[in-house]
Amino acid sequence: MDQMQSMKLDIKGIHEYQQNRYPYLLVDIVEEVIPGVSAKGYKNLSINDWFFDCHFPGDPNMPGMLQIEAMVQLSALTILTLDGNKGEVAYLSSASNLKWSRKVVPGDRLDMETKLVSFKRGIARNTGVGAVNGELTCKADFTLILPHIMDEYKVNK
Repeated sequence: MDQMQSMKLDIKGIHEYQQNRYPYLLVDIVEEVIPGVSAKGYKNLSINDWFFDCHFPGDPNMPGMLQIEAMVQLSALTILTLDGNKGEVAYLSSASNLKWSRKVVPGDRLDMETKLVSFKRGIARNTGVGAVNGELTCKADFTLILPHIMDEYKVNK
């Protein structure tokens, strides 16, 4: 795939490129992914989402770490859409500079934008922000790894 060609992915397209599935898939639509560059997408929140019953009774809101996970899943598509990575496993290896500034509640649409900062030897450094109605909800920097690429660089002893 040409690195700068923009793609849109519905749920079927998301399933083609990455392995998370319901109920843990936290991205509904990818409005734009530019392989090797960035991704924009969203998650529509419904009172029926599995986490609202337990987080918290009487005050349902999306757990902060699931907001970060949603951005991680979206960001993974910037590397999984590159040639040779379709359908491979991407793992989160670190997250930093996490910040939450607003609750995400049933009925909200969590809009997310992520950027790939660098990608070398199967290690992807990323940044992401989430918002509801243009108001910042969360942001983070995180590192993803692609084991199938990292294995190519292992030193055999």
